[in-house]
Amino acid sequence: MQTQRDVRNRIGSIKNIQKVTRAMELVAAARLRRAEQRIANLRPYAGAIRRMTRQAAEAAGTEAGRLPLMRQHDSEDHVGLLLVTGDRGLAGAFNSQILRAGERAAHELSSESMRVSWYVSGRRGASSLVFRGHELTGSYAGFTDRPAYADARHIADDLMTAYIDDQIDRVDIIYNHYISPLTQRVTREVLLPLQEAAVLEGDDKDADGEGGGDRDGETHGAPEHRALVEYEPGPEEILRRLIPDYVEISIFRALLESTASEHGARMTAMRNASENAGELIEDLTLEMNRARQAEITQEIMEVVAGAESLT
Repeated sequence: MQTQRDVRNRIGSIKNIQKVTRAMELVAAARLRRAEQRIANLRPYAGAIRRMTRQAAEAAGTEAGRLPLMRQHDSEDHVGLLLVTGDRGLAGAFNSQILRAGERAAHELSSESMRVSWYVSGRRGASSLVFRGHELTGSYAGFTDRPAYADARHIADDLMTAYIDDQIDRVDIIYNHYISPLTQRVTREVLLPLQEAAVLEGDDKDADGEGGGDRDGETHGAPEHRALVEYEPGPEEILRRLIPDYVEISIFRALLESTASEHGARMTAMRNASENAGELIEDLTLEMNRARQAEITQEIMEVVAGAESLT
């Protein structure tokens, strides 16, 4: 059995760790509120860009297929995977579940005789993939706590250039979609070409349920009326300008969703760590009391034995 001093030292160490985890939980909670506000501000704009791009593509008709980012390659032999992870750990399964999803996607593509190019946002994802022996085509780090639009533009430029130059035939993005501090959903979407992306789907639903539905996902019976739009310049030129913006805003939204998910996961992980530390302190306190009781009992027995030896 450990001595009282040993147990007391362990309790002191755990209390210090508990103070750190509580502080990290509070910091993550404050950052989460700011990240939630940024997502709330961006989602309507992202939905509007998506609708405008789809409507311009419908208006352009077959002319849209001439645009480099709308043109599908003759074959899909080379796929770029963009994994959105964090720069730091201590966030539960936040980073590992993205890496597992990326490995599964790469295995599926390899089974179909496709090559994979890795693009990673976040130091954790980049270091893990390098450790596993993967060669990174693109690595972006240093901004996952508070991504800026310029960071998304930098990533989008690399991906669009690689697609236009026929270095890759498709781009998939894998990120954590933020639902709540306790729930983050791993999401995989086709980013390029736009012919396969969600932007050209037939409805107006965005990823957060926009487009005529209520919060429960029910659609109203009223028919949808779309305004007639005259494009000046023509829809093909408008689409040429909208497509890069759509790719950039899609990546920026994924970065913001990932940031909020990371803060939520870290807040939950640190809260669980603090609660586990409290339970461990209670157990060690009980053990220390038992050690103290054993020492007192031993001393009493020694006093009684000494007294009996004198009689």
